[in-house]
Amino acid sequence: MLELALVEEWAQFAVRWLHVITGIAWIGSSFYFIALDLGLHRDRNLASGADGEEWQVHGGGFYHIQKYLVAPDSLPEHLVWFKWESYATWLSGFAMLVLVYYLGADLFLVDPEVLDLPVWGAILISLGSLGFGWLAYDMICKSRFGDDNTRLMLFLYVVLVVMAWGYSQVFSGRAALLHLGAFTATIMSANVFFTIIPNQKVVVADLKAGRVPDPKYGKIAKQRSTHNNYLTLPVLFLMLSNHYPLAFATEYNWLIASLVFLMGVTIRHYFNTVHARKGNPLWTWAATLVLFLAIMALSMVPLYSGDAQEETALTPAEQRFAAAEGFEDVYYTVLGRCSMCHAQEPGWEGMRHAPKGVVLETEAEVARHARQIFLQAGASHAMPPANVSYMEDQERRAIVAWYRAAVEG
Repeated sequence: MLELALVEEWAQFAVRWLHVITGIAWIGSSFYFIALDLGLHRDRNLASGADGEEWQVHGGGFYHIQKYLVAPDSLPEHLVWFKWESYATWLSGFAMLVLVYYLGADLFLVDPEVLDLPVWGAILISLGSLGFGWLAYDMICKSRFGDDNTRLMLFLYVVLVVMAWGYSQVFSGRAALLHLGAFTATIMSANVFFTIIPNQKVVVADLKAGRVPDPKYGKIAKQRSTHNNYLTLPVLFLMLSNHYPLAFATEYNWLIASLVFLMGVTIRHYFNTVHARKGNPLWTWAATLVLFLAIMALSMVPLYSGDAQEETALTPAEQRFAAAEGFEDVYYTVLGRCSMCHAQEPGWEGMRHAPKGVVLETEAEVARHARQIFLQAGASHAMPPANVSYMEDQERRAIVAWYRAAVEG
């Protein structure tokens, strides 16, 4: 049982690393092709019949790139399909969702102060919301309402705001923002899997058969690609938000997330405009700064609200840690070595909030975060950082012995 916790931690590390690698590959190729498409020179009468061209230099070599609206006269046998980056990113991200939020639902997914859900119920809501998100989005895009892309994007923003609020009413703050990111990323990846790639395959099949492809397939793929373009940066913020309690552990986390989507629009608008050689809209950075300052202000509201948090009852598993042999010694160790930072009002100079929102002042709080204490201060020396509170080796061994007694006893 003790080794299982370590195996789970390494599994999370491996899958998270895979997620980062594939995410870089997907986002990198997406950014490159958006910039390339916007920056093509289309004012040249090209003998090849291409719609535009671009000369680029990288890594000591020169590249001459041409884009065809449909295809060249002779379609090459080998085509590079940019799709696996998207699929692998979503699959590894879903694996992380299972490892962290489903297997650790009591700690990370369900917050009784928000909504006292059974674990199975919370997981069903999680899965159902991801599936609902894609189906509803796809249906709206295919409807007459979706013919006007500006109107469609404004409506989709409203949907995202509603989902942000909804998630904050069901899950823990950390899980709410993570799920909003997963909700959005599912739409993005499904766009590639169900729409963009199939449409491209239809065009390729028509060309190989000597038929003229219907231009509607390219139009649909372009619409979905544009949506993905503007959703990328907010998804990155939401996926990283679990490291920052000021983003997720506040009363207005849903509103913070909503403003982040607007920041994504302003930043992408700047780069899209510059890449298209249509000017240098510096106002977008001013707008982004205003939005970020608003987010900072929202995160500070709890400092002045004076609301006190009530202690929630321990689960049976947490009660087992509180009753395990050695708990009293570990509790006083945590109070002496950890609670100067992990407190409602941290005593460490310049620190305004407990790191990652983890408060370790009461016996219940120490029992509730037993696994994290074991991994961070028992199985490893990650905490305290640089051992600033001088936690001794025998204290770390006592943490390991206490955790072992609870999980194996």
